[in-house]
Amino acid sequence: MNRYRESTSSTLGSLISGAVLGAAGLALWLFSEADRRQQARKQKAMLYAPRIQDGSEALDSSSSNLGTNRNENLEKRVEQLNTAIADVRRQLEELGEQE
Repeated sequence: MNRYRESTSSTLGSLISGAVLGAAGLALWLFSEADRRQQARKQKAMLYAPRIQDGSEALDSSSSNLGTNRNENLEKRVEQLNTAIADVRRQLEELGEQE
């Protein structure tokens, strides 16, 4: 009869510890799912959030002078960038030839 009680108490202990571990695992999974859903909501909200503007949109674009000035500035910037890119390419080619 004594062995029966030991077996029952060890089975009961295993059952309780299994239930506690299962509950902890379930809680951990639920927290991770809630975090994943929150991150997904944040990412979706960022898709629809208004974009940060640099102030150029505040200018009146209906005026043709402002539009042409913007285009000229943009063209100048593009030319500067193309020149800088060409310089970097040339420098890289020179480095490659030196090695």
